[in-house]
Amino acid sequence: MVVLEPPPQTDSTTSMTEDTAAPDSSRGNAREVFRAFLRLGLLSFGGPVAHLGYFHAEFVERRRWCSREAFAEIVAIAQSLPGPASSQVGFSLGLLRAGWPGGLAAWTAFTMPSALLMLAFAFGHQFLTGRLGLGIVHGLQLVAVAVVAQAILSMRKSLAPDVLRLSLALVAALIVFFGFGTLAAIAFGATFGLLLPRTAQPAPMHPLGFQLSKPSALVSAMLFFVLLFGLPFAARLSHSQPVAISSAFYRTGALVFGGGHVVLPLLESAVVAPGWVDQQTFLSGYGAAQALPGPLFTFAAFLGASIHEAGGDPIIKCGNALLALIAIFLPGLLAVVAVLPFWSSLRQRTPVQAILRGVNAAVVGVLIAAWVRPVCSSALRSPMDVAIALAALFALLRWKLAPWIVVLGVAALSALQTII
Repeated sequence: MVVLEPPPQTDSTTSMTEDTAAPDSSRGNAREVFRAFLRLGLLSFGGPVAHLGYFHAEFVERRRWCSREAFAEIVAIAQSLPGPASSQVGFSLGLLRAGWPGGLAAWTAFTMPSALLMLAFAFGHQFLTGRLGLGIVHGLQLVAVAVVAQAILSMRKSLAPDVLRLSLALVAALIVFFGFGTLAAIAFGATFGLLLPRTAQPAPMHPLGFQLSKPSALVSAMLFFVLLFGLPFAARLSHSQPVAISSAFYRTGALVFGGGHVVLPLLESAVVAPGWVDQQTFLSGYGAAQALPGPLFTFAAFLGASIHEAGGDPIIKCGNALLALIAIFLPGLLAVVAVLPFWSSLRQRTPVQAILRGVNAAVVGVLIAAWVRPVCSSALRSPMDVAIALAALFALLRWKLAPWIVVLGVAALSALQTII
């Protein structure tokens, strides 16, 4: 658990409120992690920013697997590394809860539902089409508006509680909003954090709880670069289609920062340019991916199964899909493992603690910018949409409804609008 600010003083007879209760420091198991992430894998619609909102609601607010500060640190690390940020955050939360088995369980459970649906779509199944389907998809976008807003309001309480840090968060939001990028916003927060006034007696830093060794980090870093430079060489020597697929998708996952829609141009150059997948098929798969829960990177499973050289052989198509899926996610997960053990020792130093205060506030700003665009800009099309999103936010904040209940309710309401 990370505590960057002293906890508020309370009367000895007053119990802790929900917002100040300590995170659960007990260790879990892979089965528990798998169940929790499988539900999110089935219901986390709205893209990578919305995923962070779902994670915050589930693992910080409800299950209390980590503090808001620790969650913000994990988000900042993931945003600073190549790969799919929301999947890296999920993998890290699984590692935090149950070690290596937990990390693998989190990634598998969160990725599997949308990967299987994308594979099914590659075999020709049609779903979420027509007015009813479009209404459901639009309802899922409206839920994302409420879920991300809830995460921003909750994180602001502890990560940007004063005027200086709230101002920092707003400036970071403007940096992202005007196209300078997430990394620039986080770097600004880190720099500004050194200038923030220090508290007289800063609270002690507690270990994050990741049970990762430095040798495992070094091995992960070596694997990251060996595969990045070795796979293209192996593909040219072997002329093997599976090796070429692994190389193309691994390179894509290793060179994209921020994840989400940023990966699309790289994927297009990886599979459309060499003639593996035609442009129409590529765009059809991308459209289907917008309607699915879970990480957008599972689009790779569709592309792997759609490669022309596989012909109609279902075994080859499934094998290519699995290769593409693992290859595009692997570099991001290796990068997380390479960084976390060294981060645990670095963050104990006083200057790093100061930097973290600024970075945590900047993370709030990054979420604000992403909430405005693309979440709100793509979802809110009418006054009724605004009313539905506000009602969903009220249900989350006031009635404390579970996000999945709100997801189903708003999707049903939006679908009903289209047929009335």
